[in-house]
This record gives sequence, C-alpha cells and structure tokens, in this order.
Amino acid sequence: MKDGKYSEDMTPAMRLLNKYMRIAKFHRVILERRLSFTGVYRSQHKILMVISHNPNISQKELADMNEVSTATIAVSLKKMEKGGYIKRLVDERDNRYNQICITDKGRQIVEKSHQIFREVEEAMFSGFSEEESRRLEEDLDRIYRNLTEYEVRTTNQRQKRTAESEEM
Repeated sequence: MKDGKYSEDMTPAMRLLNKYMRIAKFHRVILERRLSFTGVYRSQHKILMVISHNPNISQKELADMNEVSTATIAVSLKKMEKGGYIKRLVDERDNRYNQICITDKGRQIVEKSHQIFREVEEAMFSGFSEEESRRLEEDLDRIYRNLTEYEVRTTNQRQKRTAESEEM
C-alpha cells in the first residue's frame, strides 16, 4: 500500500485483511491516547479491568486469566500498588496467597475508562444501522469460525504427518 492506495496485485482478501489490521491498530492507538492520562500502562490497564470485575482475585488466577506468568503479574501489581490503584490482602484461608483488591483510585480509573470505551465505540460505529451492525457481527463470527476450522484442520494434518514420520 502506498499513500492509502492498494497495489494492483493485492487479492481482495489481502485488501480486506489490510483494512482490518489498520482499523485494529488505529483503534488501539486512539484508546491508548485517550487512556494515557491515567498513568496506567496498557498491560496494567487490562489487569486493572480484570481486578475490577473479579474482586479479591488471587495473583495466580489473575496470571491465568491474562495468560502470563505469575512473575509478570507480580511486576505489574507492584507498580499498580505503588501507584495506589490496587491493594493486596493476605488470604485468610492461606497466608501464602494474596487477594488483589481495587482501590477507590483504581475504581475511578476503571469508570473513566468505561466511559472512554463507550465514546470510542459510538464513534467507531456511528451511522451504522442495526441491520448493518448485525450483518458485520455475523461476518466477523463467520471469519472467526473459518479460522478456527482452519486451525483444527491444519493441526490435525500436522499431527497425522508427525505420527506417520515416527512410524517410519
């Protein structure tokens, strides 16, 4: 792509994928700009949102939900605790574990963030009719199903080839 124009040799699928990726990236950039006032980095912000919806969550549960190591979560939690967004309480049942709780300061950030998310969503889908939104949702669901089926199919093929090569 050059100057917003697509190359003649791009397939329709390549053009669609390019547009999809541009939208996803631009959406992330807009949200990061709007959320930058919080002093909470993107990864920490995601963790803060999870904590707000899961009061007294453990560090291990938080790591599992975010698909990262407990060490990674520990680093973020330390910074967030220092910033006053969360606090840790020793689990009454097992003092080896901490329960992670959101503070009032953290709750204010979450509330403002939800407001920003709604504003960006409204801007993003401005002018879409209910039917257009429904159709887009169906198309995106179909793309996801196609990718899921592709992943299952290629994984099965890979496993079959591996098994066949081990038999030789």
